[in-house]
Amino acid sequence: MTAPNSAQRKACWDARDQLWKCLDDNDGKAASCQKFQSEFEAKCPAQWVKYFTKRRDFLKYKEKMETDGFTPAEGPRQPS
Repeated sequence: MTAPNSAQRKACWDARDQLWKCLDDNDGKAASCQKFQSEFEAKCPAQWVKYFTKRRDFLKYKEKMETDGFTPAEGPRQPS
């Protein structure tokens, strides 16, 4: 696989940004953004699609932790 040139990278990033905007505007409902998802997958190498998808999940998780805070799960009760 050859590395994408600058025009191909820009097309990929633009497709990613459009998909992410659609997901943000539709509360993460992928069904509403299928057109953008297909375009993203067509314009980006498969490995980039996988990376950007994981990156978005991480950024959303991080944002949630920063706004809602971390609440640890209750562990097993200690005997008295």
